[in-house]
Amino acid sequence: MGRLTRRAFAAAALSTLALGAAPARGHARAAAEMRGMWLATVENRDWPSQPGLSAARQRSELLAHLDTAVERRLNTVIFQVRPTADALWPSPYEPWSQYLTGIQGKDPGWDPLGTAVTEAHARGLQLHAWFNPFRIANHTDPSRLVAGHPARRHPDWVVVYGGRLYYNPGLPEVRTFVEDAMLDAVRRYPLDAVHFDDYFYPYPVAGETFDDDEAYDVYGGGFPSRAAWRRHNIDTLIRETGARTRQLRPSAQFGVSPFGVWRNASTDPAGSDTQGGVQSYDDLYADTRRWVRENWIDYIVPQLYWNIGLAAADYATLVPWWAGVAKGTATKLYVGEALYKVGDPAQPDAWQDPAELSRHLTLAKKYPQVRGHVFFAAKEVAADPLGAMTRVVADHYAQPANPPR
Repeated sequence: MGRLTRRAFAAAALSTLALGAAPARGHARAAAEMRGMWLATVENRDWPSQPGLSAARQRSELLAHLDTAVERRLNTVIFQVRPTADALWPSPYEPWSQYLTGIQGKDPGWDPLGTAVTEAHARGLQLHAWFNPFRIANHTDPSRLVAGHPARRHPDWVVVYGGRLYYNPGLPEVRTFVEDAMLDAVRRYPLDAVHFDDYFYPYPVAGETFDDDEAYDVYGGGFPSRAAWRRHNIDTLIRETGARTRQLRPSAQFGVSPFGVWRNASTDPAGSDTQGGVQSYDDLYADTRRWVRENWIDYIVPQLYWNIGLAAADYATLVPWWAGVAKGTATKLYVGEALYKVGDPAQPDAWQDPAELSRHLTLAKKYPQVRGHVFFAAKEVAADPLGAMTRVVADHYAQPANPPR
């Protein structure tokens, strides 16, 4: 690349610290592990605190989240930059996000993603850009989208389902477009990773059908079922995004944080001993186990948002199952943690105990394939419900650590 980037400078500095003179006893740097948090922007979940704030206020709030990550001895921020077919950078493909100004397409007067990358690296943090591939809007009215929105220019790309608008994953031109839109950020910024969450085909809604009949008629003829065709569509997105990311920026990783149950053992002997009401393979058409075993992704963060001992989906059952999936592969395994459930009176009693999350990390240490944890989400990392995050830091993050490379 010719010149020393901020990221390279930060990495070199950390390397010098790690490889220099041996630290004094009691101050050894921890082994490499992921210590991450998601920073969600959809519906202003974590940031900005509300739409329409001044650029200065937005920037101040963003930097406060990065500073909190450092204070909690985290090393990675997974920043949602394309929440609903929009952008938190000056994209030539899609409009500015409404979650910034309150008006889709309105320039906020600054570059949130560019700032996040620069400021994260200045603090020694990795910045993973989090994209949602197919969600267009959390409503069903295309006329509410900004004029010139790709979904308005291509209404044949759009499926209405469950009170929302989605791009149809079964159309090759849709997959090409969303890849182009997302990878524009990879081309522009020194991102450490591209990140997808658990939304591929939408979660099932009782009594509704995802209408992709026309696409299936055209493209589904060579598949044994519509479900197999849909899985192929998502597999294709994963393979192509990974390949194009590596081509554009070889240093960038590609990771996915899927729903925590691939399949129940009652459905498939290779599945987990769970009774998940949703199975990503069957309901979201996301064959997450295959992506790990085929090394299509660099890391996976299954969202194991359940407590130890929960009958339907026991954290203590799912961690070893995922460790077994990752064993012998080149895909790094991290665990997604439900910090947002701590102290919520609607959650089981386990989540009223500030030590529950710390016990998760203690349990996961038994499995060498688990290389770290990511916490949902930034608002709770800052708020520290019941002191649970403070407990995690005290019990497990006594020393700084670099994320795995």
